[in-house]
Amino acid sequence: MDQLNEFSGLLRRAIDDYGMIGAGDRIAVGVSGGKDSLLLLAGLAHLKSYYPKPFELAAITVDPGFPDMDFSPVAELCRRLGVPYLCLKTDIREIVFDVRKEENPCSLCAKMRRGALNDALRERGMNKLALGHHFDDAVETFLLSLLFEGRIHCFRPVTYMSRSDVWQIRPMIYAGEKKIQNLVRALNLPVVTSTCPVDRTSKRSEVKALLTTLSARYPDLKSKIFGAMQRLPVDGWAPNQPAR
Repeated sequence: MDQLNEFSGLLRRAIDDYGMIGAGDRIAVGVSGGKDSLLLLAGLAHLKSYYPKPFELAAITVDPGFPDMDFSPVAELCRRLGVPYLCLKTDIREIVFDVRKEENPCSLCAKMRRGALNDALRERGMNKLALGHHFDDAVETFLLSLLFEGRIHCFRPVTYMSRSDVWQIRPMIYAGEKKIQNLVRALNLPVVTSTCPVDRTSKRSEVKALLTTLSARYPDLKSKIFGAMQRLPVDGWAPNQPAR
């Protein structure tokens, strides 16, 4: 519990710095079954018990239809946490790989999963979607944009999706991946391993490997990049924003 207290403190700092949660918000956590979204769910459920602005919390999984992915342990976790859970069965895998035979399947898959999530949120009157992107994801995304697109860009901690009238929030941006991995093991969270055939073969994996190599020589490299994003700031990354 002490470890979860510390982690929920990291969430709260990001939430307060970027005005992610307001009183009365109805928040759904997008739970893929991976370590990041599961820990975000556990952390927000703990934060909900003492955060001064009351909010509702639910969890939604979009099941893309890959074989041998069992989300029943996630449903059991949600039951223990007292969080309503919805698992949406979809035919995303069939459409992306069998029907469309996409050369870049990740892009279409992500677009279809976002659409399914947004539809589910609208149907249930949820106004915010919490995503499990963390500190390392932010640094990697910044470098991906710089190296492969030639622009200074990163996803925002808070993003308004006008088509769905939903705010996306990323409360884990101050949490590093190693801390997340260690805490997931300590809490014995039920990680669902992805069986996607193209998992871990993306340009993001290349950038992650590059950062690992550089960080061995420059241990504070990621922190410096992250700090530069806030100080420049990259669009949407200036902290101490009003609540939305």
